Amino acid sequence: MSKDELLSAVNSLNAGLCVVYPTSTLPGLGCKPTKEGLDRLYSMKNRNENMPVSLGVFDMNQVKDLVYFNQEVLDLLNSFAKGSITLILPAKETLDARLGGDNIAIRVFSNPKASELAKLVGPISATSANKSGVNPQADCEKAGKELGLPTDCIVSGFCESGLGSTFVKVNLNENCTGVDTVTVMRQGVVPAKDVEAWLMSRTE
Repeated sequence: MSKDELLSAVNSLNAGLCVVYPTSTLPGLGCKPTKEGLDRLYSMKNRNENMPVSLGVFDMNQVKDLVYFNQEVLDLLNSFAKGSITLILPAKETLDARLGGDNIAIRVFSNPKASELAKLVGPISATSANKSGVNPQADCEKAGKELGLPTDCIVSGFCESGLGSTFVKVNLNENCTGVDTVTVMRQGVVPAKDVEAWLMSRTE
């Protein structure tokens, strides 16, 4: 990513705008998790406000004040390809319902461009860059144009997977020191059976 492209995307996000960027699965539509940013994103996608979006991060340290997690959660995350798992974790305090309220979905980016954006801006929304009900594009520029975004709000890239990340809800034990249960909420690039195998190996 050129410095100009990065600077334009960072400036757009900091101004409360939405940006299309590449991930390891599908082009993402990002905004800062503010009311202004989420209002724009939900309007742009024609997305039902009862359907929360996840947050993409550079690393889990960026959400240590937002959600509860422990070493076992990190072990689960590190057992699969970076960016292929989105963890739904308990919030430390209730957030905007469009971010999940009491349970927040977190994805650690693996794509270098997405990672750099999150590193500079902080957590950004990680939802597919398409209108609800419309098949997503693989090319970020095409996805951005379909959403009516200017060039300054598009980070170039091509996403080859065609599948989204696998959403896994994690229930922690009473004192949050370990994982009680994991539930696959949406299967994506990681099959549900592989998540179940991780859980079984943990209890052996």
